[in-house]
This record gives sequence, C-alpha cells and structure tokens, in this order.
Amino acid sequence: MHPREGWQGHGAPRRLSRRSFLTRAAGAGLAMGSLGPLLQACAPALAGGTAVPLPRPNNPVRWPTTGNKPIASGLPPERGATLQIFNWVAYVNQACLNHFAKKYNCNVQLTTFNTMDEAISKLRNDKELTFDVFMGVTVDVLGQLIESKLIQPINHSYIPNITQAWPDFQDPFYDRGWQYTTPYTIYTTGMSWRKDLVHENPYAMANAWAMPWQPKYKGKVAILDDYREGISLGLMKNGLYNLNTTDRSQIDLSRRTLQELVSLVDVRIDNNDYTEVPDGQTWIHHAWSGDMAAAAGYMPKGVPVETVGYWFPTDGRGPVANDTLTVLRSSTSPVLAHLFLNYLLDLPNVLENISYNGYMQPLNAVTPQRLVKEKILPPSLMSTAVLPSYFRRGLGELQLPVDTDALWQQAWLVVSNGI
Repeated sequence: MHPREGWQGHGAPRRLSRRSFLTRAAGAGLAMGSLGPLLQACAPALAGGTAVPLPRPNNPVRWPTTGNKPIASGLPPERGATLQIFNWVAYVNQACLNHFAKKYNCNVQLTTFNTMDEAISKLRNDKELTFDVFMGVTVDVLGQLIESKLIQPINHSYIPNITQAWPDFQDPFYDRGWQYTTPYTIYTTGMSWRKDLVHENPYAMANAWAMPWQPKYKGKVAILDDYREGISLGLMKNGLYNLNTTDRSQIDLSRRTLQELVSLVDVRIDNNDYTEVPDGQTWIHHAWSGDMAAAAGYMPKGVPVETVGYWFPTDGRGPVANDTLTVLRSSTSPVLAHLFLNYLLDLPNVLENISYNGYMQPLNAVTPQRLVKEKILPPSLMSTAVLPSYFRRGLGELQLPVDTDALWQQAWLVVSNGI
C-alpha cells in the first residue's frame, strides 16, 4: 500500500517485495485451499484487530492518550545524543539529516525498512530497538501503533511549524487534533505513459483507468506491485470507486478484470514506473505521482522529459494518500525527536527533501508553481502535484477490517500468480 514497498532505488540492490514473498510461498507448495493460514498470519499486521477503530472522513477518530502521556514542555534538547530514525528505503534526503545534526549539535543515525509489515514486526518483537522517530507511517496502521502503545502523543509546543501545513492536516480525520502524528509526504496514484509511443490521451478517455486494457500495447503495459493499488485499479476500471469495499462480489469482479488484463497484454507487475516509462521499456504504467515527478533524472540521453505524461483525474476523484511522522515510545531523545518533526515542516527543509525523493509535502507554500520555479518539478509534469482539494474529493485506501483485508490479499495473489 505504499510507494516505497519493495522499492529498489537507483543503484540499490534488489529486495524482496511483499508480492515476491507471497509468490515464492505459493510456488513452494501453497495451493489455493491452503491460503487461509498465510493470509490470517498477514492480515492482523496489516489491518489491525477488530477493537481498533477504522478512521474515515465521515467517521473521524480522536485516539485516547490514557496511560500514554506526551513529554513535558520547555525541556532542552538532549546533549551529545544520537537521534535514531526508522524510515523506508530512500525516503528522506540525507542532506536534511546532516543539516539537522549540525543545527542541534547531535548525531543522526538512519535505519531503513522495506515494508510496513517488517517495520511493525521489528518494533513489536525486538525490545533492544530504541528508535526515536518513525517516518512514513501509513494511515492504515496508525491505530495498531496507538493500540500497542508503540508511539507516544506529541507535545505541540515543540512543533510551531504545524501552522505551515495545510489546515486538513492540523486536524486530520485519522488523528483528530494531530495527537500522534505530523504530516510527511502526499501522493496520488494515476497513469503514466510515453506520449510519443501511445496515441491515446487519457484526459480524453471516458474512463482512463481502462487505459492498460488495450491489446495493441501487449508487452508494454505494467501495473503497480501492490495489493491495494492493484485491486483498486480493477474496481475503478469497472466504475466502482469505494476503494475500501467489503463486498466480496466487487472484489471478485476486480480480480477477474485484472486476470483479463494479464491475458490481454501480458501485463507486468512491478514498482519500476519511475525508470521503465522514461526509458521506453513500458509505454503505459499504473504509477505513483512522486515516482513520476522524478522522471527527469531517469530519461535516456537525448529524450526530453516532455515525452512522459502523468494522468490523475482533474476532478480529484482518484487514489490519494499521505504518510506521517511519529515519535516512538522507546525514544531516548524525545525532545530532539519533536524538533525533527518540526524541522521537516519548515519550507526550506521541505524543498530540500522534495528535491531528492520527488514526493510533495503538504505545506501551504509548496505549490506546483513553486516546485517548477525551484526547478524541482518539470513544467510538463505539474500533473504529479497534489492539491489540497484532492484530500476532500479523492479516494483513500484506508484501514480495512481483518477479514476484508484477507479477501483483498487473496484476490491479488490469484492475479499475481497468473503472471
């Protein structure tokens, strides 16, 4: 459910994505009848227990802080400390970490993970881990972290820069009153294509989510390697826009639609949208906005970035998501941790960070025009920018009930095993 899950990065070694794990497990002898135990093992880590509320825009949640209080106000930063950060691979600019260390006369150590499941498992089971900041926390797992008391409430007095953030993130539905989180990155899911090789313009199509289902592009189509994004694509191709559906018939319809895609175009399933479209290996790729915002850095010599397009519905009714920053309860430098959250809400630092990973952050001053002016975003890819209105009209892939999450995973496993 995340653009960094299974992400290999430029020049980074290949890592095992969630799909790779499930596919290898199936190949080792898992028949469809034996999927139950595997999915039951995965689902609790992904979806949380039934006692955990399911935040929705029409059902906002204010999480309890009983027995889990924030730090006191007015404390000085820890001296001679090393701030321990736990984050996705390639999801923060090292220059930002270096500048923070210099500003606060401390050290910063970054430890990375490849999947949210892996991260939560380590935090739950390895008692020797004492990270301070947990970066890139997805909204769908927030309830689990709070229920398990793995993160601590935030003392707002240390984070005045929250006023720079979009108002929606100063009182988000998934954490009313921003008691446990500050916003980090924001992104959409859409379609990327090579304009010089694909003659259809998705902006002119009645349903551009159907763009990959074209036999004439066989061998040149890919969709994201992600069970939530994949099943959501199948739903939207059929005109269904509840991306948190619990309806088994709709999930089955999406599965059959994706299986049809496999047979029509010999579709690839991967998260290499940011390289495959620029180099022409793939002509149409289901894609994340932040990946495609960085396309200029992967264009072959002599091929202008203008040949790459990114489509997201102009009315904003497409998948939209955000990640958050949290302070872990295990923190031994909680004041520095708070100051770091504040640091990543300050415009100069935010622009420096976006210039590295391509993913926008929801600050009032971070507009598409500002990113173009700063030469962070090519004018031809302004469609990758995320607008505040998207979080009011867009489609969130939010936390699912455990049983439903297992249905989504099972449907995706059937599709991905057909490749």
